[in-house]
Amino acid sequence: MAKITLKYVCQDCGTVHSKWGGKCEGCGAWNTMQEEAMAVTKKLVKSTKSTLEFVSIEAEENNDCERLLTDINEFDRVCGGGLVPGAVLLVGGDPGIGKSTLLLQVVSHFSKNYRCAYVSGEEAVGQVRMRAKRLGVANSDNLHLASATNVSDILLALDNLDHPVDLLIIDSIQTMTNMDVDSAPGTVSQVRICTQELITFAKTKGVCVILVGHVTKEGVIAGPRVLEHMVDTVLYFEGERNYHYRILRSVKNRFGPTDEIGVFEMTEQGLQQVPNPSALFLNQHDFPVSGSAIFAGIEGTRPILVEIQALVAPSHLATPRRTCVGWDNNRLAMILAVLESRCGLSFANRDVFLNVAGGLKITEPASDLAVAAALASALSNNPVPVKSVFFGEIGLSGEVRAVSQTELRLKEATKLGFENAYCGKKIKSGNDVDISLSSLNYLIEMMDIFRNPQHSKVRSL
Repeated sequence: MAKITLKYVCQDCGTVHSKWGGKCEGCGAWNTMQEEAMAVTKKLVKSTKSTLEFVSIEAEENNDCERLLTDINEFDRVCGGGLVPGAVLLVGGDPGIGKSTLLLQVVSHFSKNYRCAYVSGEEAVGQVRMRAKRLGVANSDNLHLASATNVSDILLALDNLDHPVDLLIIDSIQTMTNMDVDSAPGTVSQVRICTQELITFAKTKGVCVILVGHVTKEGVIAGPRVLEHMVDTVLYFEGERNYHYRILRSVKNRFGPTDEIGVFEMTEQGLQQVPNPSALFLNQHDFPVSGSAIFAGIEGTRPILVEIQALVAPSHLATPRRTCVGWDNNRLAMILAVLESRCGLSFANRDVFLNVAGGLKITEPASDLAVAAALASALSNNPVPVKSVFFGEIGLSGEVRAVSQTELRLKEATKLGFENAYCGKKIKSGNDVDISLSSLNYLIEMMDIFRNPQHSKVRSL
């Protein structure tokens, strides 16, 4: 019989300690240890026989591993082209961002062609039905609803169904419990054991499992980081409450590209797909505006055009402010230093504000050139050339370096009516791209477009 011992487990990293301490030795966090009961079993005698069988890597491909489409193109794009049987996905996001709404719509579309089950540990079946009715979700005999928190009961009920399901959604993993673990729901031990049971079920039965994970105030999925390593795909559902759009971002995917995004718009009928997300983030100005530049970026495999806004104002503070929204503050300091040292611009005694329009967050280094163009435009009060896009990485010596996937950026800009592109050196556009390309070796070469005013009617942001 297993012996029960008390251990102290860090709720941030999952490190097990024999006694309580204020600081975790694994991650250095304070006051994160929680007492949990663990069962210690005796060591079993090693057996000389094994039931494990190895197969050749050149074995015939199994047709059951073909991807299953949900008919929601944005969701399928982020998943790498559809759901893989036996895969386990983890979807995280802030409370109230729309995770349950998105998955309810996914399971509704998926049930038109496949059998699926939606298990909620936070809502009753009647509440789920009421939300589905409000969203206009179609009824289907292939969709099974349940409200439960015991993982063993859930898996047993799935085995007792007349037909096996192809998709299982658990909302959420922090509410699931295992009766063999003597700890509260949401603790490290419960989350880890329940996830492992669901992963085993998915791999052995060939069922795709989607788990909903809560997000902490730091913006990461609650529970130990090992939870993200256990699953096949990790998706984050992002968005600001003040904006009507949501972004589904892939940060890990064993069956497709990472950093892929899908864009949705929140409406009264639920989440609607946005086939052309560039239209959400571009400016709506009817006249030339200083301090605004269009960045041709790449999110995963999708090109997207975003407006970069900059404002330079006189400062009466001893230390001028440097404020960024949607961009890295340290990178802004580097771009300002390059503009002052290599291009002769002065931002001393001036407050600098930088904003990515629409609330999108950009981490791509290719946005350096667009940021520099917006800052130079705001400082000189001269707008950038009309119908122009910018992309390129800026080095400390002032050189403009080329970036990858240039063809996709130029094609997206051409499709949206842009006529000029400023980018790094040694760039050759394809024959099918009808756009004027300005290849820059150094950042100072771009300053000429701000020294001569090109429009008489100019307004600053």
